[in-house]
Amino acid sequence: MTANTTSDRPQRLTPDVVVVGAGPAGCVLSYLLARSGIDTLLLERNATLDREFRGFGFQPYVPWAFDQLGILDDVLDLPHERIYHAHASVYGRRYELLDFSDVASENEFLLLMDQPPLLELLVERASEFETFSFRSSTTVTDVRKDGDWVVGVDARDRETGVDLEIESRLVVGADGRYSTVRQAAGIDAGLFESKLELVWFKLEDAAVDVTTQLRAGDGGVLVYAPLSGSVAQCGKPIPKGSYGDLRERGIEAFRRDLVSIDPDLRGTVETQLGGFEDCSLLHVEPGLCDRWVDDGLLLLGDAAHVASPFGGQGNSLAVQDAVVAHETILTALSQSDGPLSVDVLRRYQRRRYPAVERIVRLQRRMERLITGLLLYGYRAPASIRIPALRAAFGTLSVVGTSSLGRRQRRLLAFGPDPPGVGTAFFVSDQADDPPDTATN
Repeated sequence: MTANTTSDRPQRLTPDVVVVGAGPAGCVLSYLLARSGIDTLLLERNATLDREFRGFGFQPYVPWAFDQLGILDDVLDLPHERIYHAHASVYGRRYELLDFSDVASENEFLLLMDQPPLLELLVERASEFETFSFRSSTTVTDVRKDGDWVVGVDARDRETGVDLEIESRLVVGADGRYSTVRQAAGIDAGLFESKLELVWFKLEDAAVDVTTQLRAGDGGVLVYAPLSGSVAQCGKPIPKGSYGDLRERGIEAFRRDLVSIDPDLRGTVETQLGGFEDCSLLHVEPGLCDRWVDDGLLLLGDAAHVASPFGGQGNSLAVQDAVVAHETILTALSQSDGPLSVDVLRRYQRRRYPAVERIVRLQRRMERLITGLLLYGYRAPASIRIPALRAAFGTLSVVGTSSLGRRQRRLLAFGPDPPGVGTAFFVSDQADDPPDTATN
């Protein structure tokens, strides 16, 4: 009989909490748990964190939270852009859509940056604590159950070929829109129907006016966001299911569409947008699970509520989830020696669900406006379409910059129920009390 090799024998791990998915939600929660002395294992299916992430906007709540954690200065050492005002250009006429100056303080701004450096920083900081461990190239295949209770996950380390049997008091599914943990637990994603998709690509920001984040012209709508000192993320909403037709028309036709929206792109898209291999397609259907917790299980971020790109709320919602989950988990762990029951985890969903539901409703209204414009507005003759669009954006400008819209701007910046960071649970380095800005 051939002797078993190391890779033939499953490796057994027993953290208190296993977090599946090293996105913003998973990394922030893992850092909070590790800093609170909880034995935490973070799993990531990709080999590195240096991969394509589509969520690049962090609403003012996130810099505020990072400031409370004492890591904001380190975050701001990474390539980033700060946005205090948002603008739109409609057939060449410019409008200010948002002014955060009356709802946010110096350390509260819309933060735009690539995700990988931020996630690497969070993992690096969490790794300073002995209670934290991180495994990349590790694919979760199923949840482990004892009766109806989730008691861990099965996974495979693809680098070593070793199967992992991970038993824990809590499994956190933070593995995104297509969550393996959520599917294995039999929880529906609760997706809403959407009539749009987003064509995503990058250009050198020297080629675009990144101070104007949205443009509308004959070729449709285009959104811009600077990510660092040299790159801008660009997105063009299109009717759902039309990407195949767009590709069939060819890259030259797509370039012409872009130039018709922003004439300043002429000469740039020809050299920087070589083909559709430089583009990716983002599905924008939002979702809202009706069940985020179960015995031994908690869903976080997109695994619990699939974010729409409209309004740039996904990352902020994920970080707020992590902040509330941290306090819920620490309280629950102190009350039990075994797996955490759904009864003690429900506090997390009770706090977060109404806030997330309200943001999802807001995002769906934004999406319907863009959908109406793309599917129906461009059928109107230019003599009607252009004045109507300018009038609509003029009204949005009044709401977005005046005292009349302060409540709505605050909702975008901090959400309807912004949680304070549970620094009292930290084993050391207590942070200062949060300012009134994020709690009023």
